[in-house]
Amino acid sequence: MKKLALSVAAMLIAGATFAQVKFGVTAGPSFSSVTTKVSGNKETSKMMTGLRAGFTADIPLADEFYVQPSLLYVGKGGNDLRDVDLRSRIHYLQLPINFMYKPEVGAGNLFIGLGPYIAYGLGGKWEGDWFGTNISRDIEWGDGKDLKRLDAGANFQVGYEFPMGFNVGLFTDLGLVNIEGADNDNTFKNTSFGLSIGYKFGGR
Repeated sequence: MKKLALSVAAMLIAGATFAQVKFGVTAGPSFSSVTTKVSGNKETSKMMTGLRAGFTADIPLADEFYVQPSLLYVGKGGNDLRDVDLRSRIHYLQLPINFMYKPEVGAGNLFIGLGPYIAYGLGGKWEGDWFGTNISRDIEWGDGKDLKRLDAGANFQVGYEFPMGFNVGLFTDLGLVNIEGADNDNTFKNTSFGLSIGYKFGGR
């Protein structure tokens, strides 16, 4: 985690020396679910609404091609886990690195991005009714506990950037790592998608 954070910081600092680097802000709703497998039975929770917001940097690689590291807060989790009235609400600091294609379309630019992400669990809660018992407690992190803090996966985004700097897009995050903390064959994976609205500073 520390190595990746330092790498992202180095890319941002190095990118600042290029006149065409664009820094930006982004925010929007995130709709997440959790897919679990318990005793061989695979289930996907109902959707939970959260927030995805943070900072981005578009660093040019070649004409119309960029690398985009970001630093984001992302709310994930799911409702009605394992067919009971139980909710998981998880707060992540997420570091995606997207490889972007931004062709000129009309007055602005279409953008399509794909890349990996790594996320660090900042906190979270279990809430709801667990077989007749009302619970509300913090998620316990670590091996042998509720969940592992580190998550990772792939993300995809597509949208349009207007010439004045505003942009709008759609994104999806697919968790590829099993973050189940217990030492068993169960699995717990995050998935989310949503809408992003942002603004880019810097040259076109």
